[in-house]
Amino acid sequence: MIERTGLDSGLRVVTESLPGLRSVTLGAWVGSGARDETGAQWGASHFLEHLLFKGTATRTALEIADTIESVGGEMNAFTTHEQTVFYVRVPDVHLERAIDVLTDVVWNPAFRPEEVESERRVILEEIGMRDDTPDDLVHDLFGNAMYPEHPLGREVLGSEASITEMDRDAIAQYHAAHYRPSNLVFAVAGNATHEQVLDLVSERTPAANGTRPERARPAVAPNQARAVHQRDTEQEHVVVGVRALSALDPDRYALTVLNQVLGGGMASRLFQEIREKRGLAYSVFSYQAGFDDNGFLAIYTGTAPGRVDEALDVIDTELGKLVRDGLTPDELDKAKSHLTGSLTMSLETSASRMRRIGRAEMVEGTVPSLDEIVGRIDGVEGPDVGRVIERVLRDAPRTVAAVGPASL
Repeated sequence: MIERTGLDSGLRVVTESLPGLRSVTLGAWVGSGARDETGAQWGASHFLEHLLFKGTATRTALEIADTIESVGGEMNAFTTHEQTVFYVRVPDVHLERAIDVLTDVVWNPAFRPEEVESERRVILEEIGMRDDTPDDLVHDLFGNAMYPEHPLGREVLGSEASITEMDRDAIAQYHAAHYRPSNLVFAVAGNATHEQVLDLVSERTPAANGTRPERARPAVAPNQARAVHQRDTEQEHVVVGVRALSALDPDRYALTVLNQVLGGGMASRLFQEIREKRGLAYSVFSYQAGFDDNGFLAIYTGTAPGRVDEALDVIDTELGKLVRDGLTPDELDKAKSHLTGSLTMSLETSASRMRRIGRAEMVEGTVPSLDEIVGRIDGVEGPDVGRVIERVLRDAPRTVAAVGPASL
């Protein structure tokens, strides 16, 4: 059962009680990410993702890790353009221990200078690792070209310069401005009751009910047609994409169905045409991203430099077929069946359940049931997908990003 409560502090608590499990997963969802950084703050959200595990006023990094791992638990975090998420998974009997650690980490970081410097070096290594991985780098290159000179186009990691120059006080100020209870969702799924979680979280939550700085929504410039980073690699890594739908657009479920048919699996059009029939690539897929005021649909493939033009021609042909003919009834039915089936199977752990309810509460302000989501997907019909094709694909300016030796 899913239950939701808003505390006086502004914190929202959402739980899904799963008494048949022996684990519980907690997530602290912060409603700020890379797009909320300004000027010299570029990379601050991701810096905090790392830094908050380095120590609190009463715990060292080792004590934080040992408290969770000594009972078989695990903890981690991730940063996106619009959220930063910290999570802990433990056996259910250690619920209080996990809440105590997670709330301490989120609200009481020490920001010790030596720990800031240590983690700065780690992040610079992470940036270097990304730069050495062309199939990762190409997606950042694509984002920059899709949203030129815009916060949504910035790399979540920050840049080498911004991370090097960001001082301890600037990071602490960003934390103070954004890590307020009213900007957080605390999500818990597993063998715990809503009342248990409320009692444990309430006594560990700051009382202040301030609001984070308002999210800037600058105008979005036209996407760039080309972004090429030439490098001596065995493959050319390519992303082709168009602007699409925001996270709460009414047509988002129809776009998900379209994406599944286009490049969502081994039976998809792109996989069959590019890999199975032509042997052009080992990896090819499409994916979508929805932000609170924008979004995109993109296709990735990696191919031999001498076959890039052929791969791009196939992608262009397949997109043209969608615009001209849409989906067949059989494709529509199979895509919906795949999405509902995979959704059901993906929610078999407390961690996946926590992610679903946490994101839903943060993005939608409510948590639809699994049956409701299945119903929305099943309710997508041919005219709905046709409308999305018209909105997203017909005459849409495309961005092509590439990393490799070819010159597009």
